[in-house]
Amino acid sequence: MNARYITLMSSLPYLGKLFEVKQPPILQMKLESRLKLLKEKDKALLDKIASLIAWPQQPLDRTDAQFVIEAKRFFEEVHSPTLREIVTHALNVRTIMVALRRRRRGENEAPIGQPWGFGRWVGYIERHWREPDFHLQGMFPWALEANRLLNDNDSVALERLLFEIHWKVLDRVGAGHYFDFEAVVIYLIRWSMVDHCSGYSGGAAVERFRKLVGSGITKFTDIFA
Repeated sequence: MNARYITLMSSLPYLGKLFEVKQPPILQMKLESRLKLLKEKDKALLDKIASLIAWPQQPLDRTDAQFVIEAKRFFEEVHSPTLREIVTHALNVRTIMVALRRRRRGENEAPIGQPWGFGRWVGYIERHWREPDFHLQGMFPWALEANRLLNDNDSVALERLLFEIHWKVLDRVGAGHYFDFEAVVIYLIRWSMVDHCSGYSGGAAVERFRKLVGSGITKFTDIFA
């Protein structure tokens, strides 16, 4: 167990429950200061994770094909089961939501042959394109509700649904991680969700996190929005 991460995690306050706090219990400046304990290689890894799962902040000039290449590279280079599971889950959610939004825009046929998503479920979704939930109820029971909320233009309820899903997954994968790098990643993802849901404007949140480049968490703003 690394002493610097014991010190770091011991210094971070309990975040509370999602949707129940008025503001994060630790603000940007203090969080930035404490994240200076991160190892340089872990800052770089953190940035790689953020570049994949913080999709509202993706580079505008990055194509879907480039995104797929970066995702494949991540899984080739990173061997931590916990980090792989966190990214896999986020990319699965992203793939399902991209498919739902494309279909809602009028794409009645699956985009077969296009690099529109990533992961094991891409082909399955393409084969079940016309099913409301892509026939995913066994693995992703929330997909049907997400489809309904999307079609109802209820963006607030949809965002809450997705945040709740991510929070529960972090509860599960975080078991046993308290004072290691995985614990730091989980804490930062949770912090970004609490920050997003606590009344701050999206634009202000983006700007705050852009100032955290040196701490390696720049792209975690609005991480699952």
